Amino acid sequence: MRHLKSGRKLNRSASHRHAMFRNMVTSLLLHEHLQTTDAKAKELRRFTDRMITLGKRGTLHARRQALAFVRSRNVVAKLFDDIAPRFRERPGGYTRITKLGSRQGDAAPLSLIELTQRGDRARTEAEKKRERRRRAQEKKDEQAAKASMPVG
Repeated sequence: MRHLKSGRKLNRSASHRHAMFRNMVTSLLLHEHLQTTDAKAKELRRFTDRMITLGKRGTLHARRQALAFVRSRNVVAKLFDDIAPRFRERPGGYTRITKLGSRQGDAAPLSLIELTQRGDRARTEAEKKRERRRRAQEKKDEQAAKASMPVG
């Protein structure tokens, strides 16, 4: 029976999975966005939200718990000094997952996971992607309109 065994296995051993998520959380907190597969993004959200919650606590014990998982002093300092204060009033839901489509090589479904309140950036990666899609659709519509016009 699988009682209390939460989380996806992702076809990896437990140690590989643990190391992979530690690296991914570190990258996500450092860059504030990350492109990965849907399943990994959904699983990564759990760990990232826990780290931000530790950052919101702000105690020495919470900092040591975060260091035990992230293992990068610079990233933990950024988490506690920069990221956590942005989410001080927010009760949860610190990350956003935006589906990007399929990967070229193996058709794996890709997603963009990012912090909901990004730093000084005016637009999020998801908003930039929506804007690019809208422009591409307008261009297609324009070309279709030109093609359907009678010549003469």
